[in-house]
Amino acid sequence: QVQLVESGGGLVQAGGSLRLSCAASGRTFSSYAMGWFRQVPGKEREFVAAISWSGDTTHYADSVKGRFTISRDNAKNTVFLQMNSLKPEDTAVYTCAAVVAGEVAIITTRGYDYWGQGTQVTVSS
Repeated sequence: QVQLVESGGGLVQAGGSLRLSCAASGRTFSSYAMGWFRQVPGKEREFVAAISWSGDTTHYADSVKGRFTISRDNAKNTVFLQMNSLKPEDTAVYTCAAVVAGEVAIITTRGYDYWGQGTQVTVSS
């Protein structure tokens, strides 16, 4: 069992940056593959970025590739999402997810067992 708590969301102008954090409880964080997803009202949750347990494997949605970077610090039980060159269409609730997995970056919602509560990111034009 792992609990996930996101932070770092907020309001930013287009072109700006935010860094989201997802802190995980438990002593086996390094066993978990992690992912970030986002959702806007009326739409399905969509994949943003994923990282393997070691951090050596990552995957990004085409819409954020080159602008967002996912990373993790296993010593601090935390995964990060650095978001640069933000656009109004990036506005959403961002949620992190976890699953015990090998050296894989999982891009589907059904691939994860644990979810945080989410943090709101709003990008103004």
